[in-house]
Amino acid sequence: MGRAHRLTYLDWREAFWRRAAADGWRVFHLGCAPGVGEKAVAAITERHPGLTLSTRNGFFDVTGPENDAVLAAIRNHQPDILLVGMGMPRQETWIETNRDRLPPCVIMPIGGALAYEAGVVATPPRWTGRLGVEWLWRFATEPKRLFHRYFVEPWALAPQAAGDIRRRLFPAA
Repeated sequence: MGRAHRLTYLDWREAFWRRAAADGWRVFHLGCAPGVGEKAVAAITERHPGLTLSTRNGFFDVTGPENDAVLAAIRNHQPDILLVGMGMPRQETWIETNRDRLPPCVIMPIGGALAYEAGVVATPPRWTGRLGVEWLWRFATEPKRLFHRYFVEPWALAPQAAGDIRRRLFPAA
C-alpha cells in the first residue's frame, strides 16, 4: 500500500464537517481535556454553521455512575456519528465495553483530532505524513508528552513483531 494510501483526520476533516452540516448529521464528540472540546466545537461550527455538534471531555471514571451519565448524554444527543477521542487504547476499550449501551450510530475513534481543531496542538504539515515523518514533527513539537509513546511503548510490541516475522519467513508446513 505505502504512504499514498495513508489517510488521517487532517486529510478528511473538512469534507466530513461539510457533509455533516449539509446533511444534518448529529455529531457527538467524547474526549479531550476539559474546555478543549468546547473550543473545537466553536472553531468547527464557525466554519460550518448549522452543524449539530456536542462534546463531553474524556476525563471521567469509565466505570460506574460517571460513565452512566456520559452514556445518557450521548443517548440524549441522538448522534448519527460518535467521535471518541480519548487516546489509544483507552478509546477503543471504552467503545468495546460500552458498545451495547450506545445508541445506533457510526462510532469513530479519532484520538486527539479535536485538539487540532481547538488550536491547542499544532497541526502537522500534510507533507510530513506523505514523507512518513509526521511522528517526528509531532515529537519535535511535544517531546515531553510523546517521548514515551514513540520511544518506549513500541518496544512492548517487539515480541509480537518478531513472531510475525518468524511466521512469515518460516510458515508452518
